Amino acid sequence: MILKETTDVTAPPDVVYRFFEEMEDNYVEWHPDHITFRWTEGAGLEQGAEDYFKEYIAGELQEKTVRFVEVDPDRYIEFRPTSLLVGLLMPSISFTIEPCPNGCELTQRIKVRTGPIGA
Repeated sequence: MILKETTDVTAPPDVVYRFFEEMEDNYVEWHPDHITFRWTEGAGLEQGAEDYFKEYIAGELQEKTVRFVEVDPDRYIEFRPTSLLVGLLMPSISFTIEPCPNGCELTQRIKVRTGPIGA
C-alpha cells in the first residue's frame, strides 16, 4: 500500500529541495511533533548518506535512522530505514518535487506493507 499526500508549495523546486538539504536547521520548525535530526553518515543530502531523527507519531516517540537511496536534486528524494524490522513494515519514503505555475507540488509517498507482516 502507498500512502500519498500532495501539497502545493508557493516556492520553486530549488527552494524546496534546499529545505531538505538544510534539514538539520529546518526539522524542528517543519512540524510540532519533530524533536531532533542529525546527519550520521555522508555529507548531507546524497545517495548513501544516513540521518537519525526523533519524532512523535500518533503520540508515540519514534527514533529512526534512514539511508538515502536516490537523490535527484530539485526533483526527487527517496530514503529507506536502516532497521530491517522497520524496513519490513515501511520499505521506503519518497518526496517528488514537480514544478507548476505558482511554485511546485510536493508529493510524499510512504510505502507500507499490509497483510500478515503489516498487522
